[in-house]
Amino acid sequence: MAETTQKSRAFEDRVLDVIETLPPAEQRIARFFVDQKQAVLLNSAAQIAQLAGTSDATVVRTARNLGFESLSTLRAALLEELTGAPSPGMRMQRTLAETGSQAGDVLHHVIGMHEQALDVLRREEFAVSFERCVDILAKAARRHVFGIGPSGAMADYASLQFNRIGLPSSALSASGIALADRMLWIGKGDAVLVMAYAPLYREVEVLLDHAGKHGVPVILISDDLGPLTTDKVAEVLPVPRGNAGHLAMHAGTLVLIESLIVALAAKAKDSAINSLDQLSQLRGAIDKTWSKRGTRKRK
Repeated sequence: MAETTQKSRAFEDRVLDVIETLPPAEQRIARFFVDQKQAVLLNSAAQIAQLAGTSDATVVRTARNLGFESLSTLRAALLEELTGAPSPGMRMQRTLAETGSQAGDVLHHVIGMHEQALDVLRREEFAVSFERCVDILAKAARRHVFGIGPSGAMADYASLQFNRIGLPSSALSASGIALADRMLWIGKGDAVLVMAYAPLYREVEVLLDHAGKHGVPVILISDDLGPLTTDKVAEVLPVPRGNAGHLAMHAGTLVLIESLIVALAAKAKDSAINSLDQLSQLRGAIDKTWSKRGTRKRK
């Protein structure tokens, strides 16, 4: 935890030590770099400029005048800070410091975090990447969805829903050596959907290498690993998970997963509906009263 704090202060101190020497426009961008770290990681110079209300040339110039060789170098310093992996307790402590203890304030704060994530999903460039991802998943012989921890539950959910609409899928939701057994399922013609975040865990590194050896395209859902995996993934869907170093929030990722489910069903509508009809028939064969569950009894 001390190491993480030291890294954070190292970046911020580097900015704050020279910020007063910058022109007013660059001072504003420098403060943006400190206050909006994930936005800096997730966006291009032009997109950062749009968010900060300036030009992309000013963004790049500010990075250099802060002592970084380029905007990419500045991003690398930010990523190093984020990969310090503060403990869950520290993440919660930071989140509570922002939200306070009043339930209503917490509600509004969390809703605001999710609205920021949804704003990223609404961007035109995100929609373009999303369409390419749907094409990759639709054409695959089999889909493999990776996630561990909370993301493991979403990987299980995504693979379940893909299977229900007639798209054979498996969940790579095991960690450690147990993941090796599931990775044996990956073969040529498949696709892998990965939910992973900094730090770059050994499971993710091995999975990306294994997929690459088999020529299997990988789609990465992440708010910070994109810069470290650009040569190993086909597409990156950058979904924010709240503020850096705070409690991770997954609603944006879940919205994306459910959008993938519906988009894939739309790609093969008849097949999806037939598969769901077969699901209903199998349920009825197992339990004759299944279709009547939850219905109100007549008096």
